[in-house]
Amino acid sequence: MNKVVDFFKGLFKFIYSKIFLIQVVIAIAMLAILSYVALEWLESTTNHHQRIVVPSLSKKNLDEVEKILTEKDLRYEVQDSASFNPDYPRYSVIEQNPVAGSEVKENRKIYVTLNPSGYRKIEVPDVVLQTRRQAEPKLIAIGFKIGTVTYKPNMSDQVLELRHKGKKLEPGTMLMKTSTIDLVVGDGKGLKLNLSN
Repeated sequence: MNKVVDFFKGLFKFIYSKIFLIQVVIAIAMLAILSYVALEWLESTTNHHQRIVVPSLSKKNLDEVEKILTEKDLRYEVQDSASFNPDYPRYSVIEQNPVAGSEVKENRKIYVTLNPSGYRKIEVPDVVLQTRRQAEPKLIAIGFKIGTVTYKPNMSDQVLELRHKGKKLEPGTMLMKTSTIDLVVGDGKGLKLNLSN
């Protein structure tokens, strides 16, 4: 028991001795110096304070994008485009991330979304034998435009056929979004005409 007590007394005596305290101070100073040197080295190798302002790539084609970003030590990656925007040239940048004006480090990848070559094709829905009031909103909602409406003698006021550029359209036909579809609609008077004869 005396040996254990003597060990702890000797340990406390050593901890509070000048030699131990000097070694602790030296160790802390060395740790601080090494930390400072390591942080300075990291800052210089990662260009911590060097930032590049991201340029605007809007309406630029890929050749222009590559040239602009290479000059600024930046990279790019093309992402799929969701939909055609008629306000932008075909195959030009319609969106970028990070946005123009952001500050980034050199060699940062800029993600660009390109405008496709045109609107995508969508299926013409079956609106034949529906009223004009039902058919028009359905066609407009999926992206078509309504052209001329021609009335044909018929006892109903339903859509009798769809036309595109003068040709009859079958439901299920694939047309470019924003295409104009003409309607041939019954005038609802056909039955009255037949009764009067």
